[in-house]
Amino acid sequence: MKEILPGVFHWKTFHEGIQAYVHSCYINATDPPVLIDPRVPAQGIEWFATYGAPQHIYLTNRHHYRHSGRFAERYGARVWCHKDGLHEFTHGEQVRGFSHGKILPGGVLALKVAALCPEETALYLPLHGGILSLGDALVRERGRLGFVPDAYMGDDPEGVKHGLRTAFRRHLREREFDHLLFAHGAPWIGGARAGLQAFLDRLER
Repeated sequence: MKEILPGVFHWKTFHEGIQAYVHSCYINATDPPVLIDPRVPAQGIEWFATYGAPQHIYLTNRHHYRHSGRFAERYGARVWCHKDGLHEFTHGEQVRGFSHGKILPGGVLALKVAALCPEETALYLPLHGGILSLGDALVRERGRLGFVPDAYMGDDPEGVKHGLRTAFRRHLREREFDHLLFAHGAPWIGGARAGLQAFLDRLER
């Protein structure tokens, strides 16, 4: 668990289901405190009681429910996913739907990414110069941005990549941000907007 910006905490855990490390965030700089794509950290679920019980949990897509149920049970937190992903939750999970373009509790703006899956969402937090939290649309490995492997992009990987590039070009035009958070990869703190711009430029050369 590391505080990467004032009131913004990041950690990674090993996900047995996909045999890889995944990343989660907790933000108590918002009012109320929120979680993004959470798994329980090594410090345990009680750690959060000291810093402010999370009241809302935001999923960047339907596959990132992870340990949300544990946080909902312990803290009464409400779990949210874009409405197009709600069909995933068939085992009694209590998940609320949102629409792209809506401002969610804590002042978190749900931005449309889609392309990879209809509910893919980037979460924008107007904190510390702007934070953009990403799910599976972009990953960061060894400091480099990239897409998930083509095998996870359905029948038309190039079409999906085009859709992702279009979505992020739009967000670059419309939003100011300096930091990127990832469900798969270490956070990019400071200069992330320029890094995303450079990544997209390289793809189009």
